[in-house]
Amino acid sequence: MAVAALYTQYNRVWIPDPEEVWKSAEIAKDYRVGDRVLRLLLEDGTELDYSTDPESLPPLRNPDILVGENDLTALSYLHEPAVLHNLRVRFAESKLIYTYSGIILVAMNPYKQLPIYGDAIIHAYSGQNMGDMDPHIFAVAEEAYKQMARNNKNQSIIVSGESGAGKTVSARYAMRYFATVSKSSTNTHVEDKVLASNPITEAVGNAKTTRNDNSSRFGKYTEISFDERNQIIGANMRTYLLEKSRVVFQSENERNYHIFYQLCASAQQSEFKHLKLGSAEEFNYTRMGGSTVIEGVNDRADMVETRKTFTLLGFKEDFQMDVFKILAAILHLGNVRITALGQERSSVSEDDRHLKVFCELLGLERAKVAQWLCNRKIITTSETVVKPMTRPQAVNARDALAKKIYAHLFDFIVERINQALQFSGKQHTFIGVLDIYGFETFDVNSFEQFCINYANEKLQQQFNLHVFKLEQEEYMKEDIPWTLIDFYDNQPVIDLIEAKMGILELLDEECLLPHGTDENWLQKLYNNFVNKNSLFEKPRMSHTSFIIQHFADKVEYKCEGFLEKNRDTVYDMLVEIMRASKFHLCANFFQEHPVPPSPFSSAITVKSAKPVIKPNNKQFRTTVGSKFRSSLYLLMETLNATTPHYVRCIKPNDEKLPFEFDSKRIVQQLRACGVLETIRISAQSYPSRWTYIEFYSRYGVLMTKQELSFSDKKEVCKVVLHRLIQDSNQYQFGKTKIFFRAGQVAYLEKLRLDKLRQSCVVIQKHIRGWLQRKKFLRERQAALTIQQYLRGQQTVRKAVTATALKEAWAAIIIQKYCRGYLVRNLYQLIRVATITIQAYTRGLLARRRYRKMLEEHKAVILQKYARAWLARRRFQSIRRFVLNIQLTYRVQRLQKKLDDQNKENHGLVEKLTSLAALRASDMEKIQKLESELDRAAAHRQNYEEKGRKYKAAMEEKLAKLQKHNSELEIQKEQIELQLQEKTEELKEKMDDLTKQLFDDVQKEQQQRILLAKSFELKTQDYEKQIWSLKEDLQVLRDEKMHLQHQLEEERVISDGLKGEVAQLRKQTISEFEKEIELLQTQKIDMEKHVQSQKREMREKMSEITKQLLESYDIEDVRSRLSLEDLEHLNEDGELWFAYEGLKKATHILESHFQSQKDCYEKEIEALNFKVVHLSEEINHLQKLFREETDINESIRHEVTRLTSENMMIPDFKQQISELEKQKQDLEIRLNEQTESMKGKLEELSNQLNRNQEEEGTQRKTIEAHNEIYTKEKEKLISKIQEMQEASEHLKKQFETESEVKSTFRQEASRLTTESRDLEEELDMKDRVIKKLQDQVKTLTKTIEKGNDAHSSSGPKEYLGMLEYKTEDEDKLIQNLILDLKPRGVVVNMIPGLPAHILLMCVRYADALNDAGRLRSLMSSIISGIKQVVKEHVDDFEMLSFWLSNTCHFLNCLKQYSGEEEFMKLNSPRQNKNCLNNFDLSEYRQILSDVAIRIYHRFIIVMENNIQPIIVPGMLEYESLQGISGLKPTGFRKRSSSIDDTDAYTMTSVLQQLSYFYSTMCQNGLDPELVRQAVKQLFFLIGAVTLNSLFLRKDMCSCRKGMQIRCNISYLEEWLKDKNLQNSLAKETLEPLSQAAWLLQVKKTTDSDAKEIYECCTSLSAVQIIKILNSYTPIDDFEKRVTPSFVRKVQALLNSREDSSQLMLDTKYLFQVTFPFTPSPHALEMIQIPSSFKLGFLNRL
Repeated sequence: MAVAALYTQYNRVWIPDPEEVWKSAEIAKDYRVGDRVLRLLLEDGTELDYSTDPESLPPLRNPDILVGENDLTALSYLHEPAVLHNLRVRFAESKLIYTYSGIILVAMNPYKQLPIYGDAIIHAYSGQNMGDMDPHIFAVAEEAYKQMARNNKNQSIIVSGESGAGKTVSARYAMRYFATVSKSSTNTHVEDKVLASNPITEAVGNAKTTRNDNSSRFGKYTEISFDERNQIIGANMRTYLLEKSRVVFQSENERNYHIFYQLCASAQQSEFKHLKLGSAEEFNYTRMGGSTVIEGVNDRADMVETRKTFTLLGFKEDFQMDVFKILAAILHLGNVRITALGQERSSVSEDDRHLKVFCELLGLERAKVAQWLCNRKIITTSETVVKPMTRPQAVNARDALAKKIYAHLFDFIVERINQALQFSGKQHTFIGVLDIYGFETFDVNSFEQFCINYANEKLQQQFNLHVFKLEQEEYMKEDIPWTLIDFYDNQPVIDLIEAKMGILELLDEECLLPHGTDENWLQKLYNNFVNKNSLFEKPRMSHTSFIIQHFADKVEYKCEGFLEKNRDTVYDMLVEIMRASKFHLCANFFQEHPVPPSPFSSAITVKSAKPVIKPNNKQFRTTVGSKFRSSLYLLMETLNATTPHYVRCIKPNDEKLPFEFDSKRIVQQLRACGVLETIRISAQSYPSRWTYIEFYSRYGVLMTKQELSFSDKKEVCKVVLHRLIQDSNQYQFGKTKIFFRAGQVAYLEKLRLDKLRQSCVVIQKHIRGWLQRKKFLRERQAALTIQQYLRGQQTVRKAVTATALKEAWAAIIIQKYCRGYLVRNLYQLIRVATITIQAYTRGLLARRRYRKMLEEHKAVILQKYARAWLARRRFQSIRRFVLNIQLTYRVQRLQKKLDDQNKENHGLVEKLTSLAALRASDMEKIQKLESELDRAAAHRQNYEEKGRKYKAAMEEKLAKLQKHNSELEIQKEQIELQLQEKTEELKEKMDDLTKQLFDDVQKEQQQRILLAKSFELKTQDYEKQIWSLKEDLQVLRDEKMHLQHQLEEERVISDGLKGEVAQLRKQTISEFEKEIELLQTQKIDMEKHVQSQKREMREKMSEITKQLLESYDIEDVRSRLSLEDLEHLNEDGELWFAYEGLKKATHILESHFQSQKDCYEKEIEALNFKVVHLSEEINHLQKLFREETDINESIRHEVTRLTSENMMIPDFKQQISELEKQKQDLEIRLNEQTESMKGKLEELSNQLNRNQEEEGTQRKTIEAHNEIYTKEKEKLISKIQEMQEASEHLKKQFETESEVKSTFRQEASRLTTESRDLEEELDMKDRVIKKLQDQVKTLTKTIEKGNDAHSSSGPKEYLGMLEYKTEDEDKLIQNLILDLKPRGVVVNMIPGLPAHILLMCVRYADALNDAGRLRSLMSSIISGIKQVVKEHVDDFEMLSFWLSNTCHFLNCLKQYSGEEEFMKLNSPRQNKNCLNNFDLSEYRQILSDVAIRIYHRFIIVMENNIQPIIVPGMLEYESLQGISGLKPTGFRKRSSSIDDTDAYTMTSVLQQLSYFYSTMCQNGLDPELVRQAVKQLFFLIGAVTLNSLFLRKDMCSCRKGMQIRCNISYLEEWLKDKNLQNSLAKETLEPLSQAAWLLQVKKTTDSDAKEIYECCTSLSAVQIIKILNSYTPIDDFEKRVTPSFVRKVQALLNSREDSSQLMLDTKYLFQVTFPFTPSPHALEMIQIPSSFKLGFLNRL
C-alpha cells in the first residue's frame, strides 16, 4: 500500500511546533499525489494549509489503541513525535516512569517517591520474563540475572543520563535487586556490604548542582561477583574522572561534596572537637555556592548513616577519624589567607589560625608550608632558583594541593571499599552496573565535559553495534533476507579525539612543553583540523574555543584551563612537604608508588570487539587525559566481553517538579542518549513483529469464512495478508513471526476498526428492527384485545333479556344445593371411617403399653433381687482378698526399700571414686600450669636478651648514619621511640601473663580446699546412711522370719485338696454330661431349622436383586459419563470414593429388601453361639477340675514327704488345715453355682423348645406378629446374658483366689532367696520352700492356661491400652511415624488412627505410673513427628497427614487429661479411660507449637504449588470466549502464547484446590483447619492476582475485568460445592473483586467518581489511582480515563487514612487456631491394621 494513500480524511498527523516540539492535527481533506498543500484541522478548531511535497509529508499519528504502549517498538509509526507522545501519555497521564524502547529501558525521573520499589515488587518481578510485566528497573535486573544464571555469561547494566536524571538511584535499585534475589546462605552479609558501599561513595563523590540535589560527580562501574549457585560473594568498584575542581570551586546555588557538610554539621560532637571545625558558612570551600543547606536533607543524620556504613564495611573508628582529619584539613587549607606583597610576591602568615590547624592535623612543618605556598623552586641544569608567586598563583597552588589531597583520599576510600568487598572463593560470573554521566552540553564547556562526551561517544558506538547485531540475529533466526541498514557510525568522531595526532595526543604533547599554553594547543587544533575534518569547526566569533560535531549535538568547548586540568600538577616542594608528614595516611598519599595492576584485568579475559589504539609512550600516562583514555579502553573491553542491558535516564524538566513533562528538554535527551537512533534503525526495516497466533487472534474479524475453515493458522495468516495488503514488500513471513513495515499495523487496525464499526451498524440495525417489531406486535395485540372486549360488550347488550337472567339465576341455586348435599355425604362417610380407625388404633396402643408396664415391673423386681445377691457376693470376695493384698503390699514395700538402699550405696561408692578421679586430674592440671609458667619465664628472659641486643645494634647503626647524613636524625629518634614502645609492650604483656598464671594457680588451690571440705562432709553423711541401712536390714530379717512361719502354715492346709476335688468330680461331671447331650440334640434341631430359613431367604434375595438390576440400566449410566468425566472422577482417588458411595447405596437398598432375613438369622445365630459357648464352658470346667485334682494329689504327696523329712516344722500342718477349710468353702460355692447353672440350663432348653414351637406357628403370619416375637427373643437373650454373667463371676472368683495365692508364694520365695547369704542356718529350710514353690508355680501356670483358653473362647473386654516393651519404643516410632506412608492407608482407616494408637501407648505408661517411660515416649513421639516433617518438608500429602495426626493427638491428650472443660462431651467409658497419674499439659504446649510449625510449612508448600498457576489461570487465561484482550507487544514479547496447550487455565486452579481439599479430607484434617487453610489459599490467589494486575498495564482493561469477575465466580462456586461458604475465604477476594469492578465501571462523570470512592473500600487510595492510571482500552470503542477524572477521584480519596503500600503482602499469614474436637471413637474398639507392622503391641 502506498504511503500517500494513508493521508486520508480524519487521519491525524504531527506537525512541528516551536513550543511543544510537535503538535497533532487532523487531515480535513484527502491528500492526492502532487498536492502542494495539506488541509489540516488543529485541535483548537482552526484550519491550516500545511505546505508539503511527496517526499516530506508530515509524520502520521498512531491510532489511539497503540498510544501508551509499554514498548515504543510496538508503535506502528516509529518516529520522534510518536515516541514523545507515547512517553507523555505514560508519564504525565498514567504516572508510569518506565518505558521500553527495544532493548533500552527509558526511565523518567518523577521527582517524587513512588511505592514501586519494595520487597514485594522485587519478589513479583523475580522469575518473570521481561515482556510479561510492566517496564521496570527490576525487570532489566531480573533479565540480566536470569541470562547470567542460564548462559553462565557475564552481564552489564549500563545506566546513563545527564545530571539529575536519576542514574544513581536506578543503579542503586538494580544492585538492591541483586542483593535481594541472590541472598547467600552464609552469615557474612555480603549483600549488605555491597549495598553499604553506595552511601559512602555518594557522601564523598556526590554533590548538589543546579540540576540535581544528589548529583554523582564521577563515573562508577560496580562489578558484583557471583558463585556457581548464583549467590553474591563479593564486589569491586572502578571509578572514572572525579570532578576535583568542585573541591575548590562551586557555581551559584551549588554545594561541595556532601561529606564536608556532614562533617561541619557534626563539628560540635565530642569526637570531632579536635578537628576545630565550625559551620559550613565559615569555610571558603563550602560557602562559595551560597547554598549550604539542601531542603529536606539533615546533614547530621546523614553523617550518622555514613559512619554506620563505614562500620558495616569493617572500617574501624581509627580509620574513620583519619579520613575525617584529612577532610577537616582540606577545609582549613581553603581558609588559609594569602596576602599580596606587591604585584610579584605574596605571603602567608605562620600565625594564621587555619594554617596552624592544617599543619597540626597533617603533621607538617608550619614554616615550610607557609614558605612554599607562596614560592616555587625552579631547577635548571646549572642552578636551583626559588621564584616567588603572585597571589593568584599562590591561590591556585593552594587549591591544587587541596584537589590533590581530596583525589588521593577518594581513591583511597574506594580502594578500602574494594578490599572490604573482596572474596576468597573463585568468581564464577559477574554483573557489572555502570553508573556514568550522559552527554553534556552547557553554556561553558571545559575539559570535564570534553572527557564525558568522549566517553559517551565510545558507549554510543558500542550500543549501535549491539543493536545492529541483535537486529541481524533476529532476522537470521526467522530466515528473513537481511538487508544492510544504514546507521550512524561515530568512529570518525572517536578518531578525531583519540587517534594519532588527535585532540588528546596534541593536548598531551602541549602539556610536556615547559611553556605550553591553551592558546598554542588550540592553534595546533586549528591548523590540523579546520577545513580538513568536517566534524571539527572553528567558531566565527571566538578564538578561544572549538566545536566538535558529536553524535547527539554540536558542542563548543572553551580551551581555557584544558592544559592545567590535564596536567593536574602540584609543585614539587609542596609534594616533598606532604611526603615528610608525620601523619602516616597523608604521607602515603604522596609516596612514589608503582602503578598497581588493575584487579579487573586479572579477573576478566576479554577480547575487544574493535581494535583501539593503545598508548605506548610512558610520558602520556602521567596526564589526566591519558589515564582516562586507558581506563575507558579497559571499560570498553569489559563491556564488549559481557551482555549489555541499557537504562537511559531522562530528566523531564529543569524545575524538579513531579510529573511535569517538558517536551523540549526530553527531545534533547532522547536524541543524546540514543533512543531515537534505536527507533530509526528499527523503523528502517520491519519494526512491527507479530507471532502468527497473535495475528490470528487479533485480526480474525478480517478473515472470511472460507479462510477460517483452514486448519493451518499459519497459512490462514499468509492468505489474509496477501488479500489485505497488496504490496508484498510491506511484510515478511518468518518462522514464528510476521514482520511489518512501519504503518502497516496502523493500516490493519484501521481495517479492523472499520469492520467492527460495520458489524456494529449491522447489529444495531437488526436490534433496532427487532425492538420496533416487538413494539408493533405488542401494540397490535393490545388493539385486538380492546376490539374484542368492545365487540363482546356490544353482543352481550344485544343478547341479554330478563327471562334469560332469571333462568341463569335459578340454575345457579339448584347447583348450589346439589353440590352441598354431595359434599355432606362424603364428609359423613370419611368421619365414620376415621373414628373407627382411631378406636382400634388407640385400643391396640393401650394394650401394648399395659403389657410393657407389666414386663418392666417384673424385670425390676428380678433385677432388684439379682443385684442384691451379686452385691453380697462381691463384698464377701473383696473382704477376703483385702487381707491377702495387704500382706503382699507390705512385703513389696519392704523389698523396694531394701533395693533403694542398695542403689544409694552403689551411688555413694561411685561418687567417691569420681571425686578421687577429679582430684587426680586437678593435680595434673596444676602440674601443667607450673610447667607452662616456667616456660613463660624462660621466654621472657629470651625476649629481654633479644631486645637488649637489638637495641645495641640499632644504636651502632644510628651512629654510623649520623656520620653520613645529618638529615636523618629525626627518623632515628622516631625508630628509637618505637623500639622502646615495643619493648615496653612486650614487658607489659609478660607481666600480665605471669599475673594471670599466678591467679589461676591460686584459684585452683582454693578449689582444691573446697573440694576436700565437701568430700569430708559427704563421707560423714554416707557413714550415717550406712548405719541406718544396717538397722533396716535387721528389721527386714525379723519380718522374713515371720513370713516363713506363715508360709509353713499354708502348706499344711493344702493336704485336704485331694478329697474335695474327688467329691466335686463325682457330683458335677455326670450331671454336666447329661445336660450337654440334651443341648447338643437341641442344637442339631435348631441348625436344621435355621438352614431351611436361610435357603428361603436366599431365594427371595436372588429374585429381588434380579428385579433391581433389570430396572437399573447400566448402559444408560455408562453412556452419560464421558471419558473426561471418568478421568476427572479418577483423580486423587475420587473414583474410588464414588465406587464406595455406590456400594453403600446398594447396601442400603439390599438391607431394605432383606430386613426380615437379617433379623431372623442374627437372632438364631446368637442363640446358637450362646449354646456353643455354654457347652464349651462346661467342657473347660471339667478339664480344669481334672487338672486341679492331679495337681492337688502331687502337692499332697510332696507335703507328706516333706513332713516326714522335716519334723522340725510343725507349723505346716496348721497352714494345710487352713487351706483345707478354704477348699471346703470353694467346694460349697461350686456346688451352689452348678445347681444354679442346672436350673438355668433347663430353663434355657425349655425356652428353646417353646421358641421352636412358636416359630412353626408364626411363620405363616410372620409380618403381623413380628414385634411380639422379637420381644420374646430379647427376654431369652437377657436370661442367657444373666447366666453368662453368673458363670463369668464364678470364674473371676476362682481366678482372683488363685492369683492371690500365687503372688503371695512368689513374694515369699523371693525374700527367702535374697536372705540366704545372711542366714546360713536355714539352708535346709530354704531348699524345702523352693521345692514347694516350684509345685505352686506349676499349679498357677496350669490355672492361667486354662483361664486364657476360657477367656479366648468368649468375647474380650479391652481396656483401651496398648502394652509395649521399653526396648520396642524405637520400633514403635519407626513403624508408626517415620516409615508410615499415608497414601493407600488413609482410605481404609479412621481419621487420626496413628494418634489414637499413640494415645493408647501413653495410657499404658500412665497406668504403670512409670514417669521415665512416659517421658521417653512423649519425647520420642515429638521428635519423631519433627523428623518426619523435616524429611518430607515439601511433601504436601505427608505434611497434611501429620498435621491431622498431630492435631488429633493433641485433642486426645486434652480429651483424656481429666480436666473438666475437655470432658463435657465424653462418654462415661471415655471418662473412665482418662489419665490418672500424670499431667501432660507441658507436652500439650510443645505439641501445639509443633502443630503451628507444621501448619505454616503446610501452607507454604500449598502456596508454592499453586502460585505458578494463579496468574496464568486467573489473569492471563481468557475463560470467556470472544473476549480477547490481546494487543501488540513490541520487542519485548510475552513469554506465554495464547495457543500454548500446556498453559495453565482456571480449571488448573480449581483442580489444584480440589486436590488440596480432597487430600486434607482424606487425611482427616479438622474441618475448621480446612476452612482456615482454604481462606489462606484464597487470600494468596487474590493478592498474587491483584499484585500482578498492578504491574501489568496491558491487563487493566474492561474486558479483563469481566474475565476476572468470571474467574472469581468460579471460585465462589467451588466454595459452595465444597460447603465452605462460612470459611471467610470469599471475603479475602474482595479487593480483587473491587478491582475487577473498577475496570468495568464507567469512569467519566462526578457521580462515577463518587461511586468509585464509596464502593472500593477494600482498595487503598494508591491502588485505586494505580488502576485508573493503568487503565488501557483494547479497542477504539473504549474510552481512556482522563487525568481530570483521576484527580477528582484522588481528591475524594485524600480523606482516607490507609496504607501507602501499593502491593499486597503475599507472605501474610492469618492467625491459626486449633479447635478442640473430641474423638468419638472408643479406644477399646480400635483395631490396628496389619500394614502398620505393630505386631509387638498387645491390646489389654
